[in-house]
Amino acid sequence: MQKAWVKLIIIILFICFPVLLAAQQNNDDGPSIESDWEDFFSDLYMKGDQAFIISLGTVFPGLFINNGELIDPNFNPPVGGTGSLSYNYYLSSKYFIGGEIGGMFIHTLRKNTLFIVPLGLRAGTQYIYNRFEFPLTLTMGMTWHKYLDFGYYGFFMKAGGAALFRATSDWSFGLNTDLGWFPQWTDDKSRNVDGSFINVMLVARYHF
Repeated sequence: MQKAWVKLIIIILFICFPVLLAAQQNNDDGPSIESDWEDFFSDLYMKGDQAFIISLGTVFPGLFINNGELIDPNFNPPVGGTGSLSYNYYLSSKYFIGGEIGGMFIHTLRKNTLFIVPLGLRAGTQYIYNRFEFPLTLTMGMTWHKYLDFGYYGFFMKAGGAALFRATSDWSFGLNTDLGWFPQWTDDKSRNVDGSFINVMLVARYHF
């Protein structure tokens, strides 16, 4: 009779122990994970936070206008490569200012190459949904153009947006696209050109 009771108790413990263990693990893990994520999202950005952004991608031609008329830019998409280094300083959780330096090389149909080096100030805002971030930026500044023996220094402006995934507390990765306006205004108005390019780039952003 005693052996029967012992066997019954062993069977009951064998059945109940995994259930109790799983319940204990759920109780231990659940609240801490939820708390960590809530803190992570609520304090994702604050005033004084900073970020460095590395971007690399390709260039597509946009519209080119001479004296109010569309002209053929002699480019076949995609036309070249582009890259930039950017810096953000956060004024609040949603707004930031900073700077950017970049470079573009663009091949023509005659197998020549146009080089553009823009340097500008930028400002933007961003929207956050869970671990996804959607920054919008506006950049303005000066740029250097070099094509064969022709050099030009002038104004540029571009606007863009990105979709980033916050992979870790330090790094976000994603895709950025922007539209840049690069006018060339000279003393000879008949040769003035308002050109635009579309950049599509992979982005890595480091937060600190």
